[in-house]
Amino acid sequence: MSLLATLVTPADAAFLLPETREQPMHVGSLQLFRPPAGSGVHDLSGIYAAAVATPEIAPLFRRRLTRGFGTLGQWAWQDDASIDLEHHIRHSSLPKPGRMRELLALCSRLHSTLLDRQRPLWEMHLIEGLEDGRFAVYTKIHHSLLDGVSGLRLLERSLSTDPDARDTGMPFAARPQAARRGGFDLGGLLSTGLHAAVDAVTLAPKVVSLIDQGVRHQGAVLPGQAPRSILNVPITGSRRFAGDAWELERIRTVAKEAEATINDVVLAMSAAALRDYLAGLDALPDDSLIAMTPVSLRSETGTDDGASGNAVGAILCSLGTHLADPEERLLHIRDSTRRAKASLHGLSQLQVTALSAGIMSPLVLNTIFGVPPLIRPPFNLIISNVPGPLHPLYWNGARLDGMYPLSIPTTGQALNITCTSYDTALQFGLTGCRRTLPHLQSMLGGLDDGLAALEKAFG
Repeated sequence: MSLLATLVTPADAAFLLPETREQPMHVGSLQLFRPPAGSGVHDLSGIYAAAVATPEIAPLFRRRLTRGFGTLGQWAWQDDASIDLEHHIRHSSLPKPGRMRELLALCSRLHSTLLDRQRPLWEMHLIEGLEDGRFAVYTKIHHSLLDGVSGLRLLERSLSTDPDARDTGMPFAARPQAARRGGFDLGGLLSTGLHAAVDAVTLAPKVVSLIDQGVRHQGAVLPGQAPRSILNVPITGSRRFAGDAWELERIRTVAKEAEATINDVVLAMSAAALRDYLAGLDALPDDSLIAMTPVSLRSETGTDDGASGNAVGAILCSLGTHLADPEERLLHIRDSTRRAKASLHGLSQLQVTALSAGIMSPLVLNTIFGVPPLIRPPFNLIISNVPGPLHPLYWNGARLDGMYPLSIPTTGQALNITCTSYDTALQFGLTGCRRTLPHLQSMLGGLDDGLAALEKAFG
C-alpha cells in the first residue's frame, strides 16, 4: 500500500462526520438496461465474471479512509492495493414475478445498509429476473467521494453512444489520465487557507445583506423559517424508494410558458405531490414548506476519475404548499428561486461553500444532539435536479432505458427528492425513512397530477 495519502477536503468530510446507522451517507443509482434485440436473456453471470476480473481499478474506486499520525489525525484517502472485487460487486436475482415492485423493494433494502469504512466506499449490484427481459444495476458510493454531477459524468464516460460497441468496460475500471500529485501538500494547504481568510472577510457584508433581504422580502428565505412537519423528525436507517419518469418536453413546455426554469417546474411538481400526500395524512402545515436545493459549482468541463469529490452549494426555496392554485404556486416558487440565486451572484466558490455550510450545519447538530422539538427546522426537505445526458447510452449493446437516483434522508429530514434528466425524460427518485413515511409510492401519483395541473394552468 502506498504511504502517500491525500487529506479529505472539508466539503467531503461533511459527509463523513454525520454518518450513523440511522443516517447512511451514500448516494445510489438504479439503472435499467434493455438487451439488444434477438439476444435473449442477457448473461449477467458473464458480466459478473468479467467485472470481478477487472485488472486495473480507477483511483476513485481504490480510495480507502485512513487517519493517524501520518495525517496529523485528519481523515485522508489512501490507495487500497488489495481490493476484494467479490465484496464490492454482487450478483442478485429478483423473486418472481420480477415486477418493478420487487426491484424497488430490493433497492430499498440495499440502500439501507452502511458501506464498510475499512474498504473503498462503493458497491455494485447486478440484478436479473425482471419479467420484461431487462436487467438492472444498482450502485452506491459514499457522498464523500463524489456528488451528483460528478457521478453522472462518471456514468456517462463508462457507457457508449454506439449501440454496436461491444468493448465497453466497467465504470470502476482504470482509464488513461493525467498524472496526479499525491501526498500532504503543505504549500497548497496554506494557500487555500489564505484565500479562505480573504473570502471570509469579504463574505460578512453579503451575509448582512441576505439577512436584510429575508426580513424585507417575503420571497427571500432564511434558515429557520421552515414550519415543523412530519418530515422533520428522527429517522431510522431503513429506507423506502420509489421512482418514475416524465417526458422532459412536457416539463420544458410548462417552464417556457411560465417564464420559469425546468428546476422551478420540478419544485412545483414536488410541491403538489407533498401537498396532496401530507393533506392525506392530515399533516399539511399552514405555512409553506421550504426546500433546500443544491447548486453545482462545477465548470462545464469534466473531471478525471481521481478528482471527483464535492463541488456543490445550497439555496433555500419556498415551495408555496400553502397555496391551492397550481399557477400561483409555480410563480411563487419562480420568484423565490430567483431571489435565492441572485444572493449568490458575485461570490467565490469558497464563499458559496461557506454560506451553504451555514445552511447545512443544523443537520450535523441534529445528528449529535437530536432534533430539537421546539425549534423550526432549517428546511423541510432536499430537492435536487441533476442534469444528465440527453442522448441514448449503451453498455455492450444493452440500451440504458432509465436511471433513477437514490439519495440521503437525514435525521430531521425524512425525505429526499432527486431527479435526473436522461435522453427525453426526467426521472425522479424519492428516498424516505420507511417508518416515518408510509406509502411513499403514492407521491408518484401526486407528481403526475401536479404536472397535469401545471399543463392545464399554462396551456
